[in-house]
Amino acid sequence: MAESKKKKQYFTVGGVFFLLIVIPLSLMAFLIANGMLKLGVTIKERTVSVLDDKSQEEIKLRAINTADEVANFLMECKKDLLVATIIPTTEAAYKQFIDESKKPLWIKDTGKVQQVLSPLYKEIALIDSSGNEKIKIVDGRVVGSAKLSNVSNPSTTTFRNEDYFEKTKRLNKGDVYVSPVTGWYVDKAAYEKGERFAGIVRFSTPVFTKDGFAGIISLAMDYRHLAKFTDHIIPTQIERVFETDASTGNYAFMVDYRGYVISHPNDYHIVGADKSGRMIPALTAQNSADLAAKGMEVLNLRQLGFMDPNLQTVSEEAAAGKSGITTYKFAGNTKFVAYAPIKFYSSNLKPPAGFGWIGMGVEVEKYNEQATHVAQNIEKEAKAWTATVILIIIVSMVILFFIMVLLWRGIGRSIEAEIPEGSEGDLAAFNDDDDDDR
Repeated sequence: MAESKKKKQYFTVGGVFFLLIVIPLSLMAFLIANGMLKLGVTIKERTVSVLDDKSQEEIKLRAINTADEVANFLMECKKDLLVATIIPTTEAAYKQFIDESKKPLWIKDTGKVQQVLSPLYKEIALIDSSGNEKIKIVDGRVVGSAKLSNVSNPSTTTFRNEDYFEKTKRLNKGDVYVSPVTGWYVDKAAYEKGERFAGIVRFSTPVFTKDGFAGIISLAMDYRHLAKFTDHIIPTQIERVFETDASTGNYAFMVDYRGYVISHPNDYHIVGADKSGRMIPALTAQNSADLAAKGMEVLNLRQLGFMDPNLQTVSEEAAAGKSGITTYKFAGNTKFVAYAPIKFYSSNLKPPAGFGWIGMGVEVEKYNEQATHVAQNIEKEAKAWTATVILIIIVSMVILFFIMVLLWRGIGRSIEAEIPEGSEGDLAAFNDDDDDDR
C-alpha cells in the first residue's frame, strides 16, 4: 500500500511538471516556429512587390533629376553664348573665354581613370553677315585667316552638313539656335576597337549694330560634357562608373527632340554623319537587316515601332512633356524604362518637347532576379532563425527534463525519509478501514 502511494506521489509530481512546463513549452515552440515561417514567407512576398514598385519609382525620380540637370547645364551654355556677345571681338578675348570655360570630365589615360578639367567649348567663332568667319578659336588655338571659311554653305562647315548660319540669321536679338548633336558616326567595328563618338552641340545667336544684322556668334560645346550626364549612371545603383555596359541591360541614355539616340553605352547607336557629311540612316523595318550587317545601327525611337510599339509610344509621351515608366521589347529582352523630358527651350526647341529626354532602362529578367535573390535571402534567414529557436527550446526541454529527474529523486528520498523502515505494518493497521467497519 505504501509503495503504491509512493508511485502515486511520483506520478503526481511528474504530471504536474509535464502539464505546467513541458506542454506549454512545446506549444510555444510550435507557435514560434510556425509564426516565423509564415513571417518569412510574408516578408518574401512583400519584398518582391515593394522592392519592384520602389525601385521603379526611384529610377523614375532619378531620370527626372538627371533631365533637370541636363536642362540646367544647357541653360548655362545658352547664357555663356549671350555673354560672348558682349566681350571684345578680338582673338585674345575669345581665346581667354574658351580657356576659362572648363568643367570636369572623367577620362581614361594609360589605363587609369581620372577626373580632369576640360574645356567646355571646342569652338568659338565670330561670323559676318555673309557667313564669313572673322575670328575662330578651335581646341584653344587661333585659326589662321587662310583656314577660315564661309559657313553659309553647309558643306564648308566643320561636319560638312551644318545649317546653323541660315537658321540663326533669321532670329531676333537675344534668341538662340541650338543644333542637334553633330559628329562623325562611329560604327560597331570601330567602337569595338575602342573608338568613341566625339561631336558638338552648337549654340549660335545673331549680333546687331546700329545698321542692323551684323552676323552671328557660335559656340560649339564639347559633346562629352553632355554625354557625361548619362554615361556614368547605372539606374539601380547609387555609385557611378566610368563606362556602363549595355549587355547588362542596366544603363541610362539620352534621346533628342527628333527621336534620335544621342547618348548610349554603345556609341554605334548614336546618330552621326559619314566623312562626306551624309547622315547615317536610322534602323527601320525595311533597312534594319542590311544596316545591322554593316554594323551601322543608328536608333531613332520614332522609327522603332517595328521592334515594339511601346518604343514609339515612349518617344511620343516624352515629346509631349510627360515622364513615366513603361516596358518594351528590345533585342529579345523585356525591359522597363523610366523617361523624363529635358525641359530646355530655345528658338528652335519649343515646349513641351524641348531638347529631348532621358531614359533609364533596366532589363526586367535581371531586375526580377535581383529581387528574387533578396527574397530568398530573407526566407533563408527566417528558416535559420526558426531552426535556432527550435534548437534552443529542445535544449531547454532536455535541461528541464534532467532538472525534473533530479527533483523527482529528491522528492522520492524525502518521502522515504518520512516513512521509517519497518513502520509499514503500523500504518497499515492504522489505515485498515475494513477492521473499523467490523
